[in-house]
Amino acid sequence: MERRQFLQGLSSSACFIPFWINPILPVSLPSSTNVETLLSVFVKNYDSYIARVLKFQEKETSHTWYGGIRNSYGIHNPQQTSGFFQTLSCGYVSAKSKYYHQPELIKAMENASTYLLKAQHTDGTIDLHTTNFHSTPDTGFTVEPVCLAYTLLSQDDTEETISLRDNLKTYLQRAAKALSIGGIHTPNHRWVVCMALARIHHLFPNEAYQKRINEWLAEKIDIDEDGQYTEQSTLIYSPIVNKSLITIARLMDKPELLQPVRRNLDMTLYYLHANGEVVSEGSGRQDKYQRGSMQRYYYAYRYMAIHDQNSLFAAMASYLEKHETDKISNSLAYFLEDEKLKEALPPSSALPTNYHKIFRGSDLVRIRREERDATILAKNPIFFTFFKGMAALEGIRLASAFFGKGQFEGESLEKEGGELVLRQWLEGPYYQPFPPEELPHDGDWEKMPRDKRPQSEVQKILSEVRISETGQGFAIHISLSGIDRVPVAIEMAFRKGSKLTGVRKLQEDTYLLEEGYGTLKEGEHSIRFGPGKSEHSWVQLRGALPQLEAQSVYITGITPFEHRIEIS
Repeated sequence: MERRQFLQGLSSSACFIPFWINPILPVSLPSSTNVETLLSVFVKNYDSYIARVLKFQEKETSHTWYGGIRNSYGIHNPQQTSGFFQTLSCGYVSAKSKYYHQPELIKAMENASTYLLKAQHTDGTIDLHTTNFHSTPDTGFTVEPVCLAYTLLSQDDTEETISLRDNLKTYLQRAAKALSIGGIHTPNHRWVVCMALARIHHLFPNEAYQKRINEWLAEKIDIDEDGQYTEQSTLIYSPIVNKSLITIARLMDKPELLQPVRRNLDMTLYYLHANGEVVSEGSGRQDKYQRGSMQRYYYAYRYMAIHDQNSLFAAMASYLEKHETDKISNSLAYFLEDEKLKEALPPSSALPTNYHKIFRGSDLVRIRREERDATILAKNPIFFTFFKGMAALEGIRLASAFFGKGQFEGESLEKEGGELVLRQWLEGPYYQPFPPEELPHDGDWEKMPRDKRPQSEVQKILSEVRISETGQGFAIHISLSGIDRVPVAIEMAFRKGSKLTGVRKLQEDTYLLEEGYGTLKEGEHSIRFGPGKSEHSWVQLRGALPQLEAQSVYITGITPFEHRIEIS
């Protein structure tokens, strides 16, 4: 695999995604196992991965950034390099690893530590080259893997790693000075910085670190009534916040910080698709509409299952150990650091697979009926998704060519009888001459803002979506009224690679459902949808968002418009 393909996606514009976060590893876990077998599998997976990551270290001694790791754009960076330490240290200290106490790893880590100290600014910060420079929060993201490596090497305590540990200590203490005074950008940055300071304080106690942690914690944890954090980032930042809060609670004796973690883990149980993916449509960050599993929640679910003796959390931890073994192998360092994780999980109860849950704080509803599940969203262009096993309708969107602003987003989500209802009111005015007493008298259009002009001939349109459950799926009733002759297009975005039938192809990945029913088939599962309607073939309306990265099937019409779609 080429370097760019291998590292693609590991750098993030707003967070540190560890170098090892999503490796392709060869060993899977048996359906039932004990913790020793689990860790043995993790070590075997790490051995396979270490052999690969060693190839991506800069080995040219004359290079300015000798010892560093490059990102997918060929830029040497502290983010991947800090993850490199965690990866190699796990192999070095694990007696069952073929890399156990191998000098090759010491040399590689020493070179990487030299690079890391060189890349670190005199103020203790590092850069995230895609966006942030002299960045306190991005420094915080690098601290955890470096602290884990330092801890594991210190526990192992071989003479050969003394100089390496000294380098890592220097990096961490410099970083702590920046973390004790530096600022942040986003809500989760606060807790990442606090976690980093808690880890450094645990190794090298300093009252200034405690003081800064308490200053950030005084803002209180940003979690709503549903158990959702501000950013609603189910694939990236929610698991990062959970891990951060657990770490601060554990190392700084602040058990109250475990309560928001419990609430988020409870909520996330209902964000699991039947195919094992996580609902991401409501995210306010870069993981919006992305695909991913629950892998990053593994540490929190296992830790909290043991800490609380919680049977549901144990069920999720066991599920991930069985189905996502390769992806959770990066948890090895936490097991080696903290003996508590090695305790047996409590007995598991069944994960929820049959429910109707309304999350008011997120304007989102989750409905699951065993292998079928749906998500309904307000304040989002995608207002409905439907998964049936491996078959995926990744989103339905509605648009009208109404004054170039007709992309539908439900202003609210209401329950009326057995239906969930989304509505959007839009107005399209025309504008009168600018008030004479305020004319700039130089013809400059910019000095005549439109919001000061009187309006006239105001056109209005009401878009309404009503969703209800049927015996085998859902019915979606869509209506648009208020002004006639407006073109309408409904987009049903199906996952690429699946087989579509019953539709007419307009161009690559663009189809019309003119009449009757269409079918999408993926493996053993299929989704039936329709009936169709086609009053025109203009599918990319002015003012509508670009077509989704999917196989998009359209239903079209003209206002007044009314149509009922069945999904099963």
